[in-house]
Amino acid sequence: MANINKIKGVIGILTGGGDVPGLNPAIRGVTIRAIREGYKVIGIRRGWGGMIDIVRDENADNSANCFELTEEIVNRAARTGGTFLHTSRTNPSKVAKDEVPEQYKDKYTDEINDLTEEVLKNLDFLGIDAMIPIGGDDTLSYGVRLHEEGFKVVAIPKTMDNDVPGTDYCIGFSTCISRTIELANDLRTPTGSHERFLVMEVFGRYAGFTAMLPTLAGASHRCLIPEYKFDLERITELLVEDRKHNPSNYSMVMISEGAMIEGRDMVFEGDEADAFGHKKLGGIGDVVASELKKRSPKYNHGRSIGVINQKLGYTVRGGNPDAIDSIAPMAFGNIALDLILRKEFGRLVVLNEGKYGDIPVDIVTSTSKVVDVDKYYNTERYRPYYNIFENQPLFIMASQVAK
Repeated sequence: MANINKIKGVIGILTGGGDVPGLNPAIRGVTIRAIREGYKVIGIRRGWGGMIDIVRDENADNSANCFELTEEIVNRAARTGGTFLHTSRTNPSKVAKDEVPEQYKDKYTDEINDLTEEVLKNLDFLGIDAMIPIGGDDTLSYGVRLHEEGFKVVAIPKTMDNDVPGTDYCIGFSTCISRTIELANDLRTPTGSHERFLVMEVFGRYAGFTAMLPTLAGASHRCLIPEYKFDLERITELLVEDRKHNPSNYSMVMISEGAMIEGRDMVFEGDEADAFGHKKLGGIGDVVASELKKRSPKYNHGRSIGVINQKLGYTVRGGNPDAIDSIAPMAFGNIALDLILRKEFGRLVVLNEGKYGDIPVDIVTSTSKVVDVDKYYNTERYRPYYNIFENQPLFIMASQVAK
C-alpha cells in the first residue's frame, strides 16, 4: 500500500469503546514523536471495526477505514474531546454472522466468527509494524490477543470508569469526575429550591470510582457502587437524615450504573449485548428514585419527599479534556512511542503513584480493578471513608487492583 523503504517503520493507532476527552491528545503524543523519529503513522477508523473492514486490494478505497496521520491533522484535533478516529465496540474474535464484512462472508458462516486471521493479514497489507490500541479492558483484551499471536503491541488505557487494572489513571477519568462534580453542584439549585432528594446515575459497570471520588470531594451525601449491594430501606433512612441536617433541606445520592439492590441483579436498558457480551446498563437511578419517594414517608413524619432523578451519562464525557486529561495522555503517547523505539512490545503504559511507567499488557486479561470496599467504603453509611489520605496517590482508592 505504501512505500515504506524511506521510513523506519509504520505504526498503527486506534481508539475503541466509549469516547472520552483525552483521546486526541494521546494520538497527537504518539504521532508527533513518531513522525519526527522517522516513522509513518496510520490511524485506523472505528477501532477494531476499521481493521476488519479493510479490503486487501491495491486499487480499493480504504479511506473509510484508515488514513495517514500528519502533524497538521493531530495538532488541530488534540484540543478537542472525543476521538477524531471514531470508535466502535467491535471484537474481531467474536464477529456476528450478519456483521462479517462482505469480502469475508463466503469464508465465515458461523453465528459467531473469529476474524483474527484476517486482522493479521490486513495489518501486513497496510505495512503496519506495531499497533497502539487505546481503550478499556475490552479493546485492550484484543490487543492482548494480537500480542499472543506474535504481533507487536503497545497499549494505552482509556476508560471513564478507571477500571483498567495495573494503572492508577485511565484517559478520560479526570474529566469525568471533574464534570460530575460540576454538574452535581449545578443540580443543587433546583434540588434545594424544591427541598427534594437528588438521585444521580453515573458511569461504572463493575467499579465505583466515578461515584466514589466525586462523593469524596463533597459532590454528594452518599454513593452506591457495584462492589457492594445496598439496602433500599437504609439508603432512604440515611438520605432523610441528610436532608434534615441540611439548612437547605435537600440531600443527594450518586449511583454507579452497575450498582445493585440487595437480592437483585444489575438493571439493563434491554437484552441486546455488544460484541464483548455486555448489555447496556441504565435504569438503577430510576428504580432508586421511585423507591425513595415511596419509602420516604416512613422516616419523614408520614410525608413523601419529592425526587429529582438525573442520569448524567454522556454529559460527563462530552466536550474538551481537563488539564490532567490533556497532559497525561500526551505523556502516555510519548511513552508508547519510546517503547516501540526500544523494541519493547506487549506492554501497557501506566501511571502509578504519580510516576509514569509500563507493565505487561496481559494484566488486562489476568485480573480486574475495583474499589477495595474494606479499605475505602463505609458499608454502614454508604459513603467513602474519610481517613485514608496520607501517603495515598492522587486518586486515592483508584490505585487498588483486586482479583
